[in-house]
Amino acid sequence: MTAPLPGRHTPLRPTWLCRVDAHPWPCGEAKLALLDVYADDRPGLMNLLSTLKEQAEEHLTTLDSGRATDLTSRFLTWPHPPG
Repeated sequence: MTAPLPGRHTPLRPTWLCRVDAHPWPCGEAKLALLDVYADDRPGLMNLLSTLKEQAEEHLTTLDSGRATDLTSRFLTWPHPPG
């Protein structure tokens, strides 16, 4: 079980689209909320996103008739500071 997600911009499973704006989750607003909540716990944020990435890949692979889906860049690259 993962921690509750902050804000209203949460994923609609199994499609992993934002419940509010229908953008691929995490959408821009979800990213901002996550960065705010995990401002002092980047490892915790990365752990959460890694767990959610695995769940999303499983769901989306199932929806796409077993074709593997790699969501690494969508879930794990944006929280890293530039540089």
